[in-house]
Amino acid sequence: MNSKLTNQQPHGLLRLILRMPILLYRAHLGWLLGRRFLMLTHIGRKSGNLRQAVLEVVHHDTKTDVYFIAAGWRGKADWFKNIQANPVVQIMAGTRTFQATAVVTQLAEASATFFTYASRYPLAFRELSRILMGETFQPNQEDCLRFAQSVPLVKLIPIQPAI
Repeated sequence: MNSKLTNQQPHGLLRLILRMPILLYRAHLGWLLGRRFLMLTHIGRKSGNLRQAVLEVVHHDTKTDVYFIAAGWRGKADWFKNIQANPVVQIMAGTRTFQATAVVTQLAEASATFFTYASRYPLAFRELSRILMGETFQPNQEDCLRFAQSVPLVKLIPIQPAI
């Protein structure tokens, strides 16, 4: 397993590329990224300043309007650390903006959610596991459980009606 990929946050050119979608959302063009991405606005745990990250949606439960997002780099991503300190966040999904509470899911729910994602997007799951875990996981229940044991899954529960 390549620990350089899995244990360090991105920096340099990779960090710049990963942060470019924020510009689309700030220009109210986030809808161009489709339904598979959202922008998370959260409060920095040390600075208290607003921070933003564009993240892939692992699952969106349309009945409850709950979004699920994965915390890469084995939970070492800054946004993940920030929401643990202050779970009230703002979500911009497509053209909608609303507040939500971020909650880390339990292992069983995370594993099942990752399996649904892997079944729907098997190539994306294999690539995501390769990038985040340093090995290619297959879209099966056993690998999804292993993935969920290392990659925290966060659900974003709306706390007010979407506008």
